[in-house]
Amino acid sequence: MEPKTPAPKKVSCESPAAGELASRSGAARRASRTRRVALWMTLVLLAFSAAYIFLGRDRLPANEILQALSGQKVPGVSFIIVSDRLPRLAVGALAGAGLGISGALFQRWLGNPLASPDVIGVGYGASAAAVFSMLVFGFTDWKVNAFALAGGLLVAAVIYWLSAAGKHTGSRLILAGLAIGAMLQALIQYLLSRAEINQAADAFRWLTGSIASSTWEQAGVLAISMGVIGAVLLPLVLRQLKLLELGDDTAAALGLNVSGARILLVFVAVAMGALPIAVTGPLAFVAFLAGPITAALTRGGINIPLAGLTGATLVVVANFFAANLFADVSLPVGVITGAFGAPSLIWVLVRANSTGNGG
Repeated sequence: MEPKTPAPKKVSCESPAAGELASRSGAARRASRTRRVALWMTLVLLAFSAAYIFLGRDRLPANEILQALSGQKVPGVSFIIVSDRLPRLAVGALAGAGLGISGALFQRWLGNPLASPDVIGVGYGASAAAVFSMLVFGFTDWKVNAFALAGGLLVAAVIYWLSAAGKHTGSRLILAGLAIGAMLQALIQYLLSRAEINQAADAFRWLTGSIASSTWEQAGVLAISMGVIGAVLLPLVLRQLKLLELGDDTAAALGLNVSGARILLVFVAVAMGALPIAVTGPLAFVAFLAGPITAALTRGGINIPLAGLTGATLVVVANFFAANLFADVSLPVGVITGAFGAPSLIWVLVRANSTGNGG
């Protein structure tokens, strides 16, 4: 009998080239899903913008609206469309985009869906500073924006310091933010109780979160300030964020100044949230929801630019329902966004638990 030849060893089909190909294929699928979600989000934003202009409780003749949009002077209609509805849409979309980017930056950096300006106290810092400037100094112009930005940055710096200068982030930073936020909320209530009736009523309406009194000047302020930050600083922050997500040691080994990158990230995230808050007041849960919604729709991680588009869409949709949900009253947008906040918070917590990303 001839001796049996040993059976050939099985060679694994997996190879570095095959793994790289699979990785590229997965990245291509994620990019395709992101593009589809961005397209649908844009269509929803445009659809609700058109619905707010053409439909709703105070419906105007479509031909007169088109004439006003084309630049013709139509008595009454031109003022309603050009000086009221369009500025509301512009300010709402810009504010939602800023809040969405702000929340997504914090959530990506800390790896926690709860880490949004609504939760960690940055929003309260901007709100308290803005209310202080209105009730104590009587400011109503750009100085309110400056106070809101300074208040948000100051609170962010305090929270950053309380969490051991950024060495222990995540749950510790969130707990510090909750404590600071509670203190600032008490300060806001104290200022309201000491203010005159008319001043307190104006500040309370602002704290509710509204775009009802939006103007083209406010839209211009938001567009210029957020545009500069978004065009100059945000791309740098996004590049550094990818390194920070690898861990401090790895990021430092790759040549990143970790402490400087953190400071710049916090500044951009706070500025993108505080500037809209100064104009519209705190639009509840927009910053909190935009990032997790993008992650759920794309079945991947939080996408910062897509979170900005999602935040803009959330505010535009909320504005339509705020204006038309009840026949006899127009609600502030913050009431609508806040109404969806509690069930959405539960949804985010459940999703975080199911994916093991709860902090």
